[in-house]
Amino acid sequence: MSDAGALHSDSASRGIAEDLARASDALENMQASGELAPVVTVAPASPNVPPALFGAGGPMLKRFDESTVASRKGSNAPSPPPSVKGIGKKVAKPDYSEQKIVVAMVGLPARGKSYLSNKLMIYLRWLEYDVKVFNVGQLRRTKARQKAQKLGVKENHTAEFFSHSNAQATQSRDKLAEESLEMLIQWLKEGGNVGIHDATNSTKDRRAKIEARLAKEKGMTLIFLESFCDDPATIAANVELKVSQGDPDYKDMSPDEARKDFLRRISEYEKVYETITEPHLSYLRIKNVGEEVTMSRINGYLSSRIAFYLMNLHIRPRNIFFSRHGESQYNVEGKIGGDSLLSSRGMQYAKALPALITDNIGEKPLTVWTSTLKRTIQTAQYLPYTKLTWKSLDELDAGVCDGMTYEEIEQAYPDDYANRDEDKFNYRYRGGESYRDVVVRLEPVIMELERQENILIIGHQAILRCLYAYFHHLPQTDLPYIKIPLHTVIKLTPKAYGCDEERYTLPINAVDTHRPKPKAAKQPSTHSTTQRQYFVEEEIKPLA
Repeated sequence: MSDAGALHSDSASRGIAEDLARASDALENMQASGELAPVVTVAPASPNVPPALFGAGGPMLKRFDESTVASRKGSNAPSPPPSVKGIGKKVAKPDYSEQKIVVAMVGLPARGKSYLSNKLMIYLRWLEYDVKVFNVGQLRRTKARQKAQKLGVKENHTAEFFSHSNAQATQSRDKLAEESLEMLIQWLKEGGNVGIHDATNSTKDRRAKIEARLAKEKGMTLIFLESFCDDPATIAANVELKVSQGDPDYKDMSPDEARKDFLRRISEYEKVYETITEPHLSYLRIKNVGEEVTMSRINGYLSSRIAFYLMNLHIRPRNIFFSRHGESQYNVEGKIGGDSLLSSRGMQYAKALPALITDNIGEKPLTVWTSTLKRTIQTAQYLPYTKLTWKSLDELDAGVCDGMTYEEIEQAYPDDYANRDEDKFNYRYRGGESYRDVVVRLEPVIMELERQENILIIGHQAILRCLYAYFHHLPQTDLPYIKIPLHTVIKLTPKAYGCDEERYTLPINAVDTHRPKPKAAKQPSTHSTTQRQYFVEEEIKPLA
């Protein structure tokens, strides 16, 4: 190195040393004034180097490292530093007002269009987008029912109504599709984010009309979603679902008559069906509900998110099991968070769990997912299955309240304690998380769950509440109050329009950690239906 380079290096080193010295003096002044809690200063490695507060192994870095694992350690109710007041704050809902997407379904009847629509709606609502499905079949049935009630006129919606050689019926169906699209557009203008046009949209002409209409609206993105299916078993299952779940179109027919008529309806659509080949359109084409996916011109964050989710779906039979860890030592002591071990009763549950699971799953393959915390790993230790550990499944981080009891929190932070009870979903612990934060970090888990088959998740109360709410399509306001008791296995069986549920409680006592909604508010219902809706729920408003 040249003399000039060495001089420059020495000068720079002295400048850095002087800056660190000034920072150290400022920190010491803040400590003396009480603005900053005191720290232990380590001896410098050299008399020319200032205290290594932020250096490797320095006390400030050590304190930072310790703060990141505070939620894994036990503690008594602390006295907060003067600069910390309260346990946290409410988190505002993200502003999605600029997101305006129309997803127009494409496909023959009994190809899973409504299944995909419903799944996409549930997923995006779980992430707090405002989403609505506009199903043309529901609109048709609702208008026909209204006409029958007011005028006593019963419309014929057998296969003949869906024939393209029936000019009057074709005109009526086109008008219904256009009206449904106008309702969707108006809803987006009023604040919605994603409107799903659930119809066959099975010809190039129909798709061109949708494209032309939306071209008149500023800021609306159009994506076509085609559900193509040539698997005879899937089609047969969808036909049986249609004729066995009380479709009003067939309420006066025997199952055999309904099946034959519905197959004739499909045949009428097949005569004019045109799969998407238009090169300029933005579209996804899903074959046999997940077997193969084709994408074209998908751009933007939300559009890509939608595409990625739909790529992970499948309809293979499976079970998803939820279980909290066995009762922990912190559960017994009434403390939240931490990384405590199981209690003696929790260990009993861990030993009894394998028999319950194998009785339900039989010889089928199963994978067990746990968090990184000791109590879930301990609970899974006797299960004879492949185990995966997810950091994303760790319990909601209670921040400064970690390791405290609710009584200690109420005493130390009375105002915040009351505020969290008022809006538990949005309230974020200082240095920790809200339920909203947990939903965001669980999105990769949901993606993977949709891809997998039989899974057992051994998790935590807040985590399982969030996942349960997704599968049962429960609102965010109810999510923090869903009852997920200890020593209970919840078995979910996904169906086309929901999940069947069974609960198995082992006869091993445990504390009750459930805290119901305050002020005698209505408790959330965990009842879910797997029945398809056949009518428009709200009143149909006349279009302007």
